[in-house]
Amino acid sequence: MQTTFFEFNDFGLISFAGADAASFLHGQLTSDINALDSGRTQYSGYCSPKGRLLATLLLWRRDDGILLQLPAELKEMVQSRLSKYVLRAQVKVAGASARFVLFGVAGDGARQKVSALECGVPAEVHAVTSSKGVEVTRLPIERYLILSSAERAGEVRTELARNAACCDESGWRGLDVEAGIPVVTAESQEKYVPQMVNLDLIGGVSYTKGCYPGQEIVARTHYLGQQKQRMYRIRVPGTETLAVGDSLYSAAFGEQASGAILYPGALTSDSREALAVIQRRSVEDASVHLNSPEGPRIELLTLPYSLPA
Repeated sequence: MQTTFFEFNDFGLISFAGADAASFLHGQLTSDINALDSGRTQYSGYCSPKGRLLATLLLWRRDDGILLQLPAELKEMVQSRLSKYVLRAQVKVAGASARFVLFGVAGDGARQKVSALECGVPAEVHAVTSSKGVEVTRLPIERYLILSSAERAGEVRTELARNAACCDESGWRGLDVEAGIPVVTAESQEKYVPQMVNLDLIGGVSYTKGCYPGQEIVARTHYLGQQKQRMYRIRVPGTETLAVGDSLYSAAFGEQASGAILYPGALTSDSREALAVIQRRSVEDASVHLNSPEGPRIELLTLPYSLPA
C-alpha cells in the first residue's frame, strides 16, 4: 500500500482542563477514563439518558488535561451539552480546534514517516509519543494519527509530503471502515446503544466504572445476554452513492428493514465498503440487500476483531 497522508478538517477538538477534568469526564462518558494514563488515547462514547449514542470519540490524555476528538459537525453540540454539567467542578471546557492540526499517515512507509518527525514512534495501539508540540498515536490496522500544535503544523506538513501522497479525507474514512471503528454522525445520533456499533469491542465501554448518562440501559443490554444487532463491515457492488441511514433488508424480516448503513467508506471503481448495523438473524440468513428486498446483495467482510457469539 502506497504511503499516504491526510490533513483533517472533518474533526473537531474539545479541551478539558483542571483538577477535576478526568473525574468529570469519567462520569459522563462510556469508557474508564480514570484508568487512562497520560500519554494514551482511548475510544469512548457519549450517550443520552436513554443510552443512545450522541457521539463516538477518541480521547487524548495529556499532561495538561484531556482532548476529545469527534466529527466537527457534532463539536458545538457536545461541547455545549457537557459544559452544562460542569457546575462546581474544577473543569475548564474550551474548543481546541484552532490550537491544533490533525494529520493521519497510513501505508507501507507510515512508520518511517512518523519516525522522520523525530517525536518517537508508538510501540502499540493507543500509545502516544511526543516532542516539541507534536504528538503521535498509533491506531488499529497500522496507521498513525498526529496531533500538531498550530505553530508546528507547517513543518509537519512539509515532512509528510516528502515521498508521500496527500489524500482526501474519504480515504481515512475507508480505513476506519476497514478497522471497524464506528463513527456516529448527525444523521445517526440517538439511534444506537454502544454495543450495537461494537464500541464495547474496541475498548470504548466499561461495565465496572460506575454511573454516566445512559449507564443503566447500556449495562442492562450487556448483562441480559446476546445483542440482537451488531455492526458489520460490508461491501456493496456498483458505484451508487451510499448514505448514512440507507436501509438493509433480508428474507428473515420481509418488507421490514433489518439494518442500516452507519458509516460509508470510500468508493472504489466497482464497489463501496461501509459499516452497517444489522440484525444478527439477518446475517445468519446470508442474504442481505440494500434499499429493498430485491436490491443489490451485500457482501459481508471480516473485521479485525471477533463478534461475541
